[in-house]
Amino acid sequence: MKSRSKVLIVAGSDSSGGAGIQADIKTISSLGSYAMTAITAITSQNTTGVQSVFPINHVEVEKQIRFTCKDIKPNAIKVGMLHSSKIINSVFYELKKFNDIKIVLDPVMVAKNGTKLIDKGAIKNLKKKLLSISYLITPNIPEAEVLTNVKIKDTDDMIIVGKILLKMGAKNVLIKGGHSKASFIEDVLISERNINIFRNKKINTKNTHGTGCTLSSAIATFLSCGKPLKKSCELGIKYVNQAIKFNRNYGKGHGPINHLNSIKIKKIFV
Repeated sequence: MKSRSKVLIVAGSDSSGGAGIQADIKTISSLGSYAMTAITAITSQNTTGVQSVFPINHVEVEKQIRFTCKDIKPNAIKVGMLHSSKIINSVFYELKKFNDIKIVLDPVMVAKNGTKLIDKGAIKNLKKKLLSISYLITPNIPEAEVLTNVKIKDTDDMIIVGKILLKMGAKNVLIKGGHSKASFIEDVLISERNINIFRNKKINTKNTHGTGCTLSSAIATFLSCGKPLKKSCELGIKYVNQAIKFNRNYGKGHGPINHLNSIKIKKIFV
């Protein structure tokens, strides 16, 4: 398969393979593009939760981005878990140079079991520095609430919070509605001139580990291929829903989705 584009991932590693850098690489590769990485942290985790987080030195994060992009220029950049203010400063310093490349920021803050992946000081720094250089941010409902200090109860609230994030410096906002308990999930894309709601039937499964990482990487991939924002979000959501439908039941907690759902692999018996 010929790579259609190149995507740089700046994010943390998930030892269980369902989220983080591992999910990002699988997603980008599955969609036919080439993935490069700058790892910000190493986590020890499985489907039941995160045991520990080991941050990579911020200078090394900076070097990964600079040295990689000096040789292979990305067509889009996806930013995930950043963990600390020092890492955020380093990422901002390097990424602000790429004003001609679309950056998708997934503000990862809390793991599925409730483990905090970023402290309050880092959240403040993220809002101050990374919102303005990102083309799209993709918070889920809890993350959008943390970023704005506004409670979200329904779709109207998602739109209100999205507009607040625009005033805070974000160019475009996709608030993911997966945490809603409704039978239909509504993901809301808020831009300066338009509001688009993507409505899909909720798939009843606990195996949704890594959906946020996967969606942001899928959108970044479609953007890297030249597709417009609305279409990239639509296709990204469709890809994630297909991946969830496979309902892999790995592990004792929230199992992973199937990132390779777009590739048919015949099992060989020896």
